Amino acid sequence: MAIFTNQATLTYNNTSTNSNVATGTLLEVLSATKTSLSGEYAVNDRVTYVISILNSGAAPFTGLTVTDDLGMYTVDENDYYPLTYVEGSLQYYVNGILQTTPTVTSGPPLTVGGISVPAGGNAILVYEATVNSYAPLGTGGTIENEAQITGGGLSIPVTASATISANSAPYLTISKSICPSSITENSRVTYTFIIQNLGNTEAVVTDNISVTDIFDPILTDISVSLNGNILSSPDGYTYDETTGTFVTTPGIITVPAATYTQDPTTGQWTATPGTAVLTVTGTI
Repeated sequence: MAIFTNQATLTYNNTSTNSNVATGTLLEVLSATKTSLSGEYAVNDRVTYVISILNSGAAPFTGLTVTDDLGMYTVDENDYYPLTYVEGSLQYYVNGILQTTPTVTSGPPLTVGGISVPAGGNAILVYEATVNSYAPLGTGGTIENEAQITGGGLSIPVTASATISANSAPYLTISKSICPSSITENSRVTYTFIIQNLGNTEAVVTDNISVTDIFDPILTDISVSLNGNILSSPDGYTYDETTGTFVTTPGIITVPAATYTQDPTTGQWTATPGTAVLTVTGTI
């Protein structure tokens, strides 16, 4: 519902006088909501959005255009778009019936033209967007994107928005290397495990991180360290010299959260992962 006002001016004999201000109420019959099927995101995630347009009036709306800003935000007068429309993902329904795909311009911003909403009916747009490198990933990061509906005889745009938050959880990867890579029998060798956390939350004791490996050839007389600190058995790990099975004690390994920086020139975010280093040295 919108309030509008109007005033007239009467002129005569080089003079003028104003009328009273008339006030009216514009009853809006077209409304819209926007939702995300996921409330959280991480970089490269696909997010599904649903825009629902409802016409409560007695006449249809045709020729509408939906414009989605793809989460646009401004830093130092530069506009950045943290979402990228997934080509070919849009589906368009009228009263629950799938329609021919309308005209889509990927943008940014994303625009969808030629939308119609029947009297007393609804139209639904479903589409996917990928979270890109312009999305803030740190704790408290959000993407708020707004859809705006224009045209079709609307006097003012109809808007709807949805907000999703950066996923607050560890995101761990592990890599393994051996040194030296070529050794003679009855020689010492070191396995190095690098555990990285690309998430915005520290991996803590209660996350029960554990590394399991079966050394083949079997190692004997092993020594183990975590971030340069010696681990002892069985508090820090267990090892079976018969099978070569090595297991760190759950919770002994923790990994700091990643840190995030935004390039002031390009606007892109980069992550510096938190790291834990586990080494196992033994004789082959």
